[in-house]
Amino acid sequence: MLRGVDLVLPARVLVRVEGANGTGKSTLLRLLARIDAPSEGRVTGRPRTAYVPERFPAALPFTAAGYLVRIGRVHGLRASDAAGRADHWLTRFGAAAHARTPLAELSKGTSQKVAVAQALLAEPELLVLDEAWTGLDTEARDVLDRAVTERVAAGATVVYVDHDPRRLADAVDAAYRVEGLGLTAAPLATGLEPRVRIEATAPSGTPLPAGLPGAPAYTLSDDGTARLTVPAAHSDALLGALLSARPPWHIGAVEQVRGPDAGRTVAGGGGDEAHAGRTRPRLEPAPHRSPTPDGNPAP
Repeated sequence: MLRGVDLVLPARVLVRVEGANGTGKSTLLRLLARIDAPSEGRVTGRPRTAYVPERFPAALPFTAAGYLVRIGRVHGLRASDAAGRADHWLTRFGAAAHARTPLAELSKGTSQKVAVAQALLAEPELLVLDEAWTGLDTEARDVLDRAVTERVAAGATVVYVDHDPRRLADAVDAAYRVEGLGLTAAPLATGLEPRVRIEATAPSGTPLPAGLPGAPAYTLSDDGTARLTVPAAHSDALLGALLSARPPWHIGAVEQVRGPDAGRTVAGGGGDEAHAGRTRPRLEPAPHRSPTPDGNPAP
């Protein structure tokens, strides 16, 4: 149960929610994802939303790929686009070999990969992750870390709960703690590692080289411009990899970034205002009602 929660989620932020077991973290995330409706108050804003629940209902009558295509269609994708994105995310999470396996026959880890893939293929403006890393192998956890930073770099809002306090700690923009039926601001990690942002260009359609040093967060524009953000310790190696690629990338700008923009690469143009109507969800408490003379709230 939660009371009196007032939370605004702007675009292009990564938000961590923490708290002891049973305090209402999952309840908050379900409200934000509009899985549940508040008994009082309201949730405003209509971003395109995707949600990874704490427990994925794996006993569904679909194969892994069939389920992802179905979810893509629900989000308005054409069947061919949904199939392409399903293949992309299954491959990225190392689960392509299980594309035709019924969900009920998947291992817990592979089932969790499908659960995460169904949320990412929609390219949501609001991504809500409830212990989404649980059950994933180390490589898949790293893939999800990268995917989260990519969504934020593309302008999305990501809200997550995870039992590991180190999870994405150096990339979090805001943190909140659920306790005592309410929500309070929590301190961010201190001593964040400085990051470097690199802008580079190559002929249109050129993919970024595989296995870039530092696992940079990046966006890649149609005109061949890539904007990559990486821990400063890996910046020289990343520059070398881009310059030695075939074809080589032309380096347009290099800058050091800290604070909320560290690890954030703004894709395209338009800024936050381009998303203002849909990517600024807000959870509002019920309005205060003065008591009547008998001590009960006014209707």
